[in-house]
Amino acid sequence: MDRERIGRRIKAFRKLKGYTQVELAQEMELPVIALGKLERGQAEPSKEQLDQIAGHLHISRQELINTNREEDD
Repeated sequence: MDRERIGRRIKAFRKLKGYTQVELAQEMELPVIALGKLERGQAEPSKEQLDQIAGHLHISRQELINTNREEDD
């Protein structure tokens, strides 16, 4: 798993869905600093975290980690 790419995708989907880092972190009961580290690729998300993030963003885990899609940066 490429944690930097996944972090960029988490951030992109979060913004697309209209969440701030603080809002998403609060919903997930996760420290904001932890979500920031995930988004910057400084920490690798577990499968459980990916499922939780995807659930809050109303997307599938596969959409977060899909390697066949081009980056939308």
